[in-house]
Amino acid sequence: MDHSKFLKRVDSLLLIVLFIMVAGFFTWSENIVITRVIKVVTRIGMTVAIYFVHQKIVNYGAIRSFNWSHIWAPIFYVGYLLLGLASIMWSTDPGYSSLQWVMTLESFVFAFYFMKCYMLLDEYFPNHHIRFYNTMGNTVFGLILIFIIGMYIDHDVFFRAVEGGADFRLGGYIMNPNELGMLAGLGLSCLIFDLYRKPKKIWTIIKVVIILWALVLTKSRSSLVGVLLIVFFHVRRSNSTKLKLAVYVAIAAIIPIVIQTLVLRSGGLEDILSMTGRLPFWKALIAEGLPREPLFGFGFMRIDYHDHFESVHTYAGHMTHNTFLQVLMNLGFVGFTIVLFQMFFTIRGFTKQLEEKKLMLLGILIPVMINSMTEFGIFGEANFGILFYHFLIFSITFSKPDRLTKVQQLFLKRRRPDISFG
Repeated sequence: MDHSKFLKRVDSLLLIVLFIMVAGFFTWSENIVITRVIKVVTRIGMTVAIYFVHQKIVNYGAIRSFNWSHIWAPIFYVGYLLLGLASIMWSTDPGYSSLQWVMTLESFVFAFYFMKCYMLLDEYFPNHHIRFYNTMGNTVFGLILIFIIGMYIDHDVFFRAVEGGADFRLGGYIMNPNELGMLAGLGLSCLIFDLYRKPKKIWTIIKVVIILWALVLTKSRSSLVGVLLIVFFHVRRSNSTKLKLAVYVAIAAIIPIVIQTLVLRSGGLEDILSMTGRLPFWKALIAEGLPREPLFGFGFMRIDYHDHFESVHTYAGHMTHNTFLQVLMNLGFVGFTIVLFQMFFTIRGFTKQLEEKKLMLLGILIPVMINSMTEFGIFGEANFGILFYHFLIFSITFSKPDRLTKVQQLFLKRRRPDISFG
């Protein structure tokens, strides 16, 4: 049986759904009402849409049942969600905590069905050419291309003035430049695998160059470090001595430029050592804020009794700019412990994967984790980093069922006589 047309449609649907889903995290309008409508419609709409894509694959000829693998990773994440739900009862702003919790749950459900689609394709269409990293890479490229084109059309919208107007960073107020830089780094990591897979590499190289250009324009130092780490792991995997040497020479050549343009911008080394002023804020949070609610925190995504944490020793802040400190403040030591176990079992699951999949997962984890050190991160307020972490959890979670029921066997025999499943 020829499944090429069906697979092509599914590939396109997965790309469209993921593109709209990730785009829903951006602030496309200055009007807060319009922005909220866009976010609600796109995110909830795409969660419904991915369920129907999943059903489309099942109805064509696949069995929805599966076995759980590395079960403790999703179990501890569900524990984190349950504690977050319970914390609404003592939250200092129940409405805000509820909204953030629902958005996190919605992302979790979307990732479940999205990654399950790939599991079904792998099991019931063994020769398919749909790849998760290709979908991710093309999604990022499409979004980055909007910013590259937009910066020529409307510079003031797509660039954010920093340091008193002395410098500009790509992202504007549509997306935090550091978050956009993280997205660019993740896209580069995924597209590298297309360089391995595809015989014609020109189009992929063009995508990589455009995304790398956008990463430099965001002037995100943490994202640049993430990309260099990803390149290091890929080069280390290569058996070509010439390739390794060429990459190391190229990196050595651009280091002075990077230091001048990104590392030693306004504030210099002192700015870097203070994590651009974050360290005093973190110290104040731990010394003054945490002792007030040490066990269960201030409620899901809340870091103080008021909307902002304030201290005489630092600036006022609505969020911690560190995902682990965010958990500590909003769910206390109990939530922090659950998160540590959850991450342990997730990363442990990575080590059990095949080498290529392990490298792909690592390429997504590195930019997301680095971003989590200084921004919203994987356990912070709603952002696409959370969605990508959910992808990582479910990428190690599904495995094929050991046996099928008689009804399932008859269904598969009728719909898919080209395969056998024993």
